[in-house]
Amino acid sequence: RLGSAPSRYGAFVAAGRHGTMHWMADNAARRADPASLWPAAKSAVVVAMNYGPAGDPLDDLNRSGHGVVAAYARGRDYHDVMKSRLKRLGRWLADRLDTEVKVFVDTAPVLEKPLAHQAGLGWQGKHTNLVSRPFGSWLLLGEVYTAADLAPDAAAADACGGCTRCLDICPTDAFPAPYELDARRCISYLTIEHQGQIPREFRAAIGNRVFGCDDCLAVCPWNKFARRATEQALWPRAELTAPLLRDLAALDDAAFRAVFAGSPVKRTGRDRFVRNVLVAIGNSGDAALAAVAAGLLGDSSPLVRGMAVWALARLDPAMLRAHRRRRDTETDPDVRDEWGAT
Repeated sequence: RLGSAPSRYGAFVAAGRHGTMHWMADNAARRADPASLWPAAKSAVVVAMNYGPAGDPLDDLNRSGHGVVAAYARGRDYHDVMKSRLKRLGRWLADRLDTEVKVFVDTAPVLEKPLAHQAGLGWQGKHTNLVSRPFGSWLLLGEVYTAADLAPDAAAADACGGCTRCLDICPTDAFPAPYELDARRCISYLTIEHQGQIPREFRAAIGNRVFGCDDCLAVCPWNKFARRATEQALWPRAELTAPLLRDLAALDDAAFRAVFAGSPVKRTGRDRFVRNVLVAIGNSGDAALAAVAAGLLGDSSPLVRGMAVWALARLDPAMLRAHRRRRDTETDPDVRDEWGAT
């Protein structure tokens, strides 16, 4: 039954005033009070879909010439997969209970994880994500809001105990305290939502992650009970499983759209994605990729040009010096800053 959703998510909302996450702070009241989103709503039916990977996503972090895409984004866009099923569930509820319904899959300011906790699906772990006894950390959430007054389920109990593995593994120290996340330091935010150049202080820590991060999820001890996703649409596509950085850097806008059609990765757009790829190239230590970075120094996107400067400075400073004439004609201030830092 809906009320004001209790939330340990407040620190994340506050951090969200920076970058593109301002919408979370701006909608904080609506997120905490579901009725403000739809005044007629009295209950929420919360569902979860398992997207458990077949192996440990952390293994791919050792493949420096390859990019790592977060496990949830390696298959078909889960928004599409879940929404079609939620609509069927919503129609069934509407007919059976003679009530109005609204369906949400990460498409409105809904505090999904606190609602899932209240519905008994799991608890918000110290990494602020939902943890489930039978599925570990690998769950996608969706909701059907209804005007029917349904009897509530019992909330799940927190079973994190004294474990801090998710906090300890974070490469960018994005957790100021248990159950608090500073989005400005989170690799998932930086590689997916952040629209500008990735701050220098976080670039090395990003490693070869080109879309999202699974570290805090993957180390959760409750994953010992996790199982591979049975929904085949969520199974990883071959081209999204440790793709070569060289190939990803070569994508123009049309190729990017073709490769990532139907994938959550498409939301970043080509320029931000190639920016991420260049960060991974700069971290690769592979001098053979220096020419790839050099080839993007004249890209039409300032995001790409700036990260190409940084990556080439890391891999082959002499090659970068050979291209310094580009610095004199550069008009974007952020890219000029990258040149100035070399």
